[in-house]
Amino acid sequence: MLPFQVNDAIQLKLIKPQDRDELYSLFDLNRVFLREWLLWVDKRQSPDDLDAVIEVWTRNYEENNGFDAGVWFNQELVGMIGLHYIDWRNKATSIGYFLSESSQGRGIVTTAIEKLITYLFNDLKLNRVIIQCAENNIRSRAIPEKLGFVNEGTSRQAQWLYDHYENIVTYSLLSSEWQECVSK
Repeated sequence: MLPFQVNDAIQLKLIKPQDRDELYSLFDLNRVFLREWLLWVDKRQSPDDLDAVIEVWTRNYEENNGFDAGVWFNQELVGMIGLHYIDWRNKATSIGYFLSESSQGRGIVTTAIEKLITYLFNDLKLNRVIIQCAENNIRSRAIPEKLGFVNEGTSRQAQWLYDHYENIVTYSLLSSEWQECVSK
């Protein structure tokens, strides 16, 4: 599936060892911005910290168990989209994402996820996709809301984020809902 050409400007590509330094630079340049919502930011203190994680991402992809892909916009790495563990028995998965601060507001992630959802439902024949966002992360929540995901509810204090708990909102979209939305 990867690389996945979203449109002329956006491409999703599997993160490979040769992307390590570029990915680390993206993390480092956006560290303060990303740290507001993402727990793993402090664990990435040098490019070497990415070696083991890139191996896991590669293995997951090879085992048909999701992926962690870089989001390239006009051939610049600007973020990532992760298709987490695929529950093949229940035909379900979840999506996570982040985008650099300077790339916000251009519809990059929304466009990429919209195309990805079509692939997940039409090609992989999945039935359910979940996106979870911190309750106060309005920009992140706007993506599933714009794409027609259903707000299933809020898990109170579900994630410890450095020095406080965050409420987590769970959104889901079913294949039948997506097909209905696309046909309109």
